[in-house]
Amino acid sequence: MKLSDIRTALRKIRLWPARTLGQNFLHDQNLARWIVDQAQITPEDYVVEIGAGLGALTEFILEKGARVLAIERDARLADFLGTHLSHQRLEILNIDALKFDPRFLFAHRRVKLLGNLPYKISSALLLKFLQQPNPISLWLLMLQKEMAMRLSASPSTHDYGALTLRVQLHHRVKYLRSVPATVFFPQPDVDSAVVRILPRDPLELPERDEELLLGLIRAGFSQRRKQLRKLLRDYAEDWDTIAQRLNINPKARAEELSLLQWIDLTNFIAPVPHPDPRLTTSERFPIVDKKDRILGSASRSEVHGNNLLHRAVHILIFNDAGEVYLQQRSRWKDRHPLKWDSSAAGHVAAAERYDETARRELKEELGVSVPLRKILKLPAARRTDHEFIWLYKGVVSSELAPNKCEIQRGIFLPPAVVDGWTSARPEDFASGFLECWNAYRRKMPLDGNRPIRPRTFS
Repeated sequence: MKLSDIRTALRKIRLWPARTLGQNFLHDQNLARWIVDQAQITPEDYVVEIGAGLGALTEFILEKGARVLAIERDARLADFLGTHLSHQRLEILNIDALKFDPRFLFAHRRVKLLGNLPYKISSALLLKFLQQPNPISLWLLMLQKEMAMRLSASPSTHDYGALTLRVQLHHRVKYLRSVPATVFFPQPDVDSAVVRILPRDPLELPERDEELLLGLIRAGFSQRRKQLRKLLRDYAEDWDTIAQRLNINPKARAEELSLLQWIDLTNFIAPVPHPDPRLTTSERFPIVDKKDRILGSASRSEVHGNNLLHRAVHILIFNDAGEVYLQQRSRWKDRHPLKWDSSAAGHVAAAERYDETARRELKEELGVSVPLRKILKLPAARRTDHEFIWLYKGVVSSELAPNKCEIQRGIFLPPAVVDGWTSARPEDFASGFLECWNAYRRKMPLDGNRPIRPRTFS
C-alpha cells in the first residue's frame, strides 16, 4: 500500500498506530514485493504471516498462489483485511501471536513464516516459533536491526550472544538487508533489517545434551566481561585441562567460542551415551509363523535382513491433559533413525511374553512404571516391519526420564495434532508407528482435543 492509502485506511477504521503494539506500516511497495520474493513462495506453500496489519505483504503472498494464515492482534485491522483482501485462500486469525499454538501447523506439508515482528516481543515470538520439533521450513522476518545482527552474528563480535547460539543451534540465519525507518508510517525510532532463517540438517552438528548445553551458554554469557573459568566453575572444575584438550584459550570469554566449541565443551563435561553395538548384535528374537506361533529364534540381523516374522510391542503414553507422548528415535538406531515413533516400543525377547515386554520397554525407555491396557493387535506385514504388534496405552502424572541412548527428544501432543502431522508428512514417522496410530484412531476416534482453528473472514 502507498502512504496515502495507509493514511486513508487508518482514518476509515479510526485507528492511530500504537507504539506499544509495534504498529508501523510498510508503505514501500517495491520493498514489500522484494521481501515476499525472498521467500520463494509457491502454490504448495502454507504461509503464516505475523502482524499482517493492512496487508502490505499479504496481497503479494496471495499473488504467489499460496494459502495464507494472517495473524493480527488488532480486531480493526483483522476486519479491514477480511474486507479489503477477501480471498478463498486467506484465513485471518484475530489473536496475539504469542497465544497461537504453532503445533497446529503440523497439519500442513510445507509451512513458511513471514512477518514484521513487533520489536518489544520479537525475542519471545522467535523462541516460540523456533521451538523443536518444528513444522516451519523457512522464516523470513523483518526485525529491529539490532536483533537481526544478534541472530546472524559470528563469534568474537559484539552482537554474538546467548540468543545467537540458541537460534543457530537448529537453524542457519542470513542477514539479507537493512531497512530504513523512512519506509514505515509512523516512522519507528530505529532501523530494521530482513533475515532469512532455515532449519539445519539434524545430522549437521554432533549429538549433545541440549539441556546442559543451553545451561552452559546461559552461565557463560551471564557476565560477558568475565572469563569462562570463573563463570563455569560449577560445571568444570579443572578448566585448564579442559581448555587444553579442546584447544580453547584458558582465558576465553563466552563470545570467543563458536557453536561447535560450545558443543565440544558440553560433550567433554557430559559425554553423550551411545548404545553398545555388541548388545544389539547379540540379541535374539523369537521368530513366528503367520498365526504368531513360535518357530524358533534368530539374531537381530537375521530377523531384519531376511524379513522374518517376529513380535513387538508399542506403547502410547498420555498425560492428564489427554496429550500423547511421541519420541524421536536416536540417530544411532539401525532402523528409522530420527523418525518419530510411539512413546515406547521394542521387540519381544526370547522366553518373554508381550505384557512383560511392554512393562520392560516402558521402564527402559521412559523410566516409568504405570498400569498398561491392551488396546489392539496388528498382524505382521511389510508396513509393520514384519512384526506382530500388541499396542498398549498408559497414563502418567509424573515426569518422564527418556533414555538418551534410545531417544533423541520427545514431546507431548494433542492427538488431533498428531492426526494432522501424520497425514501431512507421513515420512517423518516410523512405519510401525503409523500403522499403530491409524489403528488406534479408528478404534478410539474421539480420544483427544481438537487444535485451535483460525477464524475466517469471507
